[in-house]
Amino acid sequence: MTDRPIRLALLSVSDKTGLVEFARYLVGRGVTLLSTGGTAKAIREAGLAVTEVSDHTGFPEMLDGRVKTLHPTVHGGLLGVRGNAKHEQAMAQHRIPPIDLLVVNLYPFEATVAKGADYDTSVENIDIGGPAMIRSAAKNHDSVTVIVDPADYPRVQAAMDANQGATTRTLRQELAAAAYARTGAYDAAIAAWFARELGQTFPKRLVLAGELKQTLRYGENPHQAAAFYIHSTKRPGVATARQLQGKELSYNNLNDTDAAYELVAEFEEPAVAIIKHANPCGVAVGRTLLDAYAKALACDPVSAFGGIVAVNRPLDGATAQEIAKLFTEVVIAPEADDPATAAFAAKKNLRLLVAGGLPDPAEAGMGLKALAGGYLLQSRDGGRVTQDALKLVTKRAPSAAELADLLFAFRVCKHVKSNAIVYAKDGATVGVGAGQMSRVDSARIAAWKSAEAAKEAGRAEPLAKGSVVASDAFFPFADGLLAAAEAGATAVIQPGGSMRDEEVIKAADEKGLAMVFTGLRHFRH
Repeated sequence: MTDRPIRLALLSVSDKTGLVEFARYLVGRGVTLLSTGGTAKAIREAGLAVTEVSDHTGFPEMLDGRVKTLHPTVHGGLLGVRGNAKHEQAMAQHRIPPIDLLVVNLYPFEATVAKGADYDTSVENIDIGGPAMIRSAAKNHDSVTVIVDPADYPRVQAAMDANQGATTRTLRQELAAAAYARTGAYDAAIAAWFARELGQTFPKRLVLAGELKQTLRYGENPHQAAAFYIHSTKRPGVATARQLQGKELSYNNLNDTDAAYELVAEFEEPAVAIIKHANPCGVAVGRTLLDAYAKALACDPVSAFGGIVAVNRPLDGATAQEIAKLFTEVVIAPEADDPATAAFAAKKNLRLLVAGGLPDPAEAGMGLKALAGGYLLQSRDGGRVTQDALKLVTKRAPSAAELADLLFAFRVCKHVKSNAIVYAKDGATVGVGAGQMSRVDSARIAAWKSAEAAKEAGRAEPLAKGSVVASDAFFPFADGLLAAAEAGATAVIQPGGSMRDEEVIKAADEKGLAMVFTGLRHFRH
């Protein structure tokens, strides 16, 4: 059809950002305004002429406002096809003026639920008339312009200025797509809320919605397209982070930064995690962040080059100065003080993110993984082992120092790709073996990394000598444990549960090792 000037607009919004200015623009172009409730009040108080929808339809609002726009005069005006003789005849017969522009944003259901509203209040914030009008206008986008986001007001104004008061079909299509995406996300939020209220962890239909935060340069590799979508800002991390400096974040940056921040949040003491390819190459706790960073870096200074650094305290200047000495892709912290930001100022490519808080490692939540033709959905691994839960299975019990390191190492192991082996000493990792098909290979790789780090530091003995070792799952054979003992480990923490547990326990006793079982596994694929 030929683009026609907008003559009649219906505005009904919860978010009144830019409303008056846009209404004033429309009136200036000779557009007649229809509106409801608080939107009409805001327009009228701005000195602009506006007609209440109830006056337009000849039918009063009723049922506490639940019924006001659900009327043939409204939906006929939105759905009537211009240029269709039968539609135009019916509209004329029933005195239904065509509505050319619909501006609607919905009752703030998501925000209401996020504030912890009770059941009845949440239900009352489920919009009915708004989504119905949006869907009607979007379906008839050949004739009707629909706006669901105040950010689109300038686009519509520019189109009207360039087209004698009309919008283009391309713009109407784009706005219709955005409208259906909004109602889809709205319904997804409602469905998810109902599932939670009913205790349905896995509802029959999984409905997903996300908002585009960033289109990325590429995915894991340059030939892959990628983007970052956010579905919630409740959990502090990459979704809530503000980037204070540095170049654009990549897909791999975001993935690794998320892994680093989730890991470092495991610890109550000042902690630092250095991540490379989603695996830790150094993790430590210390008296200060500076102390923890030095210990974490010592675990594998070679791999740390070009890595991601996460801290669980506001980043201070002294720690930032040390981090700045090594090429680092991203640093993420809850906050950063002025000396810290100044320390990075000369590192133009280093991305500094502040997340505004730390995620709760034990908080309930779900993780999603895409498969060909489907999804895997599971609860987040919030498992945490305490000293009271440990079961001593060897003749020798761990010392107090060994016990502290065992608990530390097992927390780190939770964030290492399986098969995972972690050597730790004095609150720091001293060797990490990740992602191997054989657990004994992970043990040997971690020991080798420990020896290499010792050489880098000019030490004669491997860092793993006198350490403890953690395994994310049971040792299926004694060989993995023996490899750890050969590397210098003196105590072991593992889930237990193997058919050969007795064989492994016997080997530990023969080597004089202390070993505890957790009964909890931390596979991470």
